[in-house]
Amino acid sequence: MNNSAMLDVIVVGGSYAGLSAALALGRAIRQVVVLDSDEPCNRQTPHSHNFLTQDGSTPAAIAAVSREQVLAYPTVRLHPEAAVSATGEDNHFTVTTASGAVLHARKLLFATGIRDLMPALPGFAECWGISAIHCPYCHGYEYRGQPTGILANGEAIAEMGLLIRNWTDKLTIFTNGPATLQPDQRQQLADRGVVVEETPVQQLLHQAGYLTHLALADGRTVALSALYARLPFEQHCTLPHDLGCTHSAAGHIAVDNFQKTNISGVYAAGDATSPMRAVGAAVAAGMMAGAMLNRELIFGT
Repeated sequence: MNNSAMLDVIVVGGSYAGLSAALALGRAIRQVVVLDSDEPCNRQTPHSHNFLTQDGSTPAAIAAVSREQVLAYPTVRLHPEAAVSATGEDNHFTVTTASGAVLHARKLLFATGIRDLMPALPGFAECWGISAIHCPYCHGYEYRGQPTGILANGEAIAEMGLLIRNWTDKLTIFTNGPATLQPDQRQQLADRGVVVEETPVQQLLHQAGYLTHLALADGRTVALSALYARLPFEQHCTLPHDLGCTHSAAGHIAVDNFQKTNISGVYAAGDATSPMRAVGAAVAAGMMAGAMLNRELIFGT
């Protein structure tokens, strides 16, 4: 590839949002390079759900088919490496890759995802995405009716407990210390049969990532099949921040309804921009970004 050639769009991140955007751009006959370091946050997840035509497929299988279909468009190319710097302004961006390649594009799209910050609990990282899970719409059906936990504290856990109760009546909230619940919230949970356990958690006992028990600090073990957790996170890529993109208080890249950031010519899509972490949502956001990037290339900002 001629690195000095001006591309229409560089897509940083080649998972579902990035590939969806590249598909829309390829069909608009745009010159596109997708940069991808192949570190999706759902790489341990055995099955993906709630995405029409692919319900139950593995994330890797969905990604493989997506790459094959996107790369059938001759104006789209994939570079399996990370972007390490991004500079410039609208219509004149420069991106340098980990191998030292220097690419130029009129527009940028960041579909770089987030990195979950694991708690210091033995066994948690091994279970994450398998039986330690984040979303009942993605995973709840598979664990319906089974002994389930929520690892969280704060007033928001009452709402989360009532939500997860929809999938199972065998539910325990592990606050990992004194619960910060209001009396009325505690009563709401008790009325639905939700147990609040304040003893600190010591370890997740599992078999190849499938949870069997939670070990508590007082020596007890609690049989569990699944454990929900809302983890803190950080952006997988700092380049949007370096370019001046605004981030929300929660840490997501701020975008408008068309996936535009506050920096002219820079778009973002997928998990990096939204708490709705699902394949279908990422694909929808990527398609919107691709279409709007093409429109901007035609009509300007």
